Amino acid sequence: MTATRFYRFSLAPLSASLTVAAAACLLAACTVGPNYRGAPAVAPEAASAATFVRTPAQGVTPSHAPSEWWLALDDPQLNALIAAAFAHNPDLRAAQARLRESRAQLQQQRANELPKVSASAAALRMREPDLSGLTSSSSSSGQGDSGSQGGSSGRGPLTFYTAGFDASWEIDLFGGTRRAVEAASEESEAVNADLSDTQVSLAAEVAQAYIDLRDQQQRLAIAQRTADLQQQMLTLTEQRRAGGTAAEVDVQRLTTQVENTRSTLTPLAAQVEISLDQLAVLTGKAPGALDAALSPLKPLPTMPATVAVSDPTTMLAQRPDIRAAERRLASSNAQIGEHIADFLPKLTLFGDLGFTAADPGHLMRKSNFSWMGVPYLQWNVFDFGRTLGAVRGAEASRDEAEARYEKAVLAALQDANASLSRYGYQREHLVTLQKVQTSAERSATLMRQRYRAGASSLVDLLDTQRAEFAAQQDVVSGQAELLKDFVSLQKSLGLGWQPATSG
Repeated sequence: MTATRFYRFSLAPLSASLTVAAAACLLAACTVGPNYRGAPAVAPEAASAATFVRTPAQGVTPSHAPSEWWLALDDPQLNALIAAAFAHNPDLRAAQARLRESRAQLQQQRANELPKVSASAAALRMREPDLSGLTSSSSSSGQGDSGSQGGSSGRGPLTFYTAGFDASWEIDLFGGTRRAVEAASEESEAVNADLSDTQVSLAAEVAQAYIDLRDQQQRLAIAQRTADLQQQMLTLTEQRRAGGTAAEVDVQRLTTQVENTRSTLTPLAAQVEISLDQLAVLTGKAPGALDAALSPLKPLPTMPATVAVSDPTTMLAQRPDIRAAERRLASSNAQIGEHIADFLPKLTLFGDLGFTAADPGHLMRKSNFSWMGVPYLQWNVFDFGRTLGAVRGAEASRDEAEARYEKAVLAALQDANASLSRYGYQREHLVTLQKVQTSAERSATLMRQRYRAGASSLVDLLDTQRAEFAAQQDVVSGQAELLKDFVSLQKSLGLGWQPATSG
């Protein structure tokens, strides 16, 4: 059986309630707590400089860099892999879910600024008890017999019906609720920046894994070709030994050379498979799913001649991790005011409109209508330091968020300068490696000619071949490192994120 009240009455005149509500609306313009005045200046000279400290002299153009930096590498497969990762990567989907969750929490906080209204309806059926047993014991037996014959045994069942609306509204006198909404809004913006940061990291991780794959495949192919050439030379030398024109020591030297080269094939093949599986997982697929598409040998992506690099101010503005740290600083600042409001009174307006009748057909009659309006003021005067402790904790959280923001800015400046330094030096190193390769290939060609003419020994030929093989491997690795330094540079500049859609 659902309990309900049968009578409603006003504890205050309606005009007084409206007066209190109007006064509360005027007071609602007051908002306690510190207003957010922006993030502190961190390393202002470095942050506002025209260029980065470690900008290389060549290979860099001071201009705005595009967000989709991978398009400059001119590799359709890489473009498709990054698009697939943005669509299916589990980490990215988790970040998107966290954004939806933060927006839902913001919606809940905003709803706290509005009244709460509920509807209710009930039907109550009851019977009054039989009170005849309470008759005085001094009554005569005749009178008792008479009373028992004509006395009441209780009234029949009574039925009541009621329906109405209840409303409550906590007036935000001092802005505590508004501060809570502000904190939730800033946190939602921080989570949005977290999503962008996940995109930046994901694009860079896919690109580096793809470059590793092509690097490993290229070096594996070079090792395989070298092993085949050495095997051919070994076969010819064995034939010459059989004819008495070559010594056994030459055969053993060539055999050792072939086996040493072949020993590099197995770890390279294993690394290729690891990279294939890594790319599959990054794109939300099972290991092995990309083997057919990516196993065929292809060259490394094309390195652009120059790289667009923005200034430090632009970099700091577009890096998502810095935006997230700054928004969390703003959120923690708003939480201070949210707790300060607990020191002050809270005003809640309660209202009730309803109908009560014994007959459901008469329930909505004007005579059965009742209402109630109650302004309720509550002030937690003595809480023995609980609210003060919450305020002090919020202030400490704000100080921590400020320190984290400063660390994020300094780390971003260090990251960008380190990436520029590595990129510049790797460009120079690659030029040197290419010169070494050219020299090694020319030496090997000349030595092969001399060996065929009998003017040099097999030992000399093997040495030049080893140098040629190592130079080829080093150039491929150097090209891959330069590409990965390019990717790291784009990541340090905060590039690669796309705006999150609403919802």
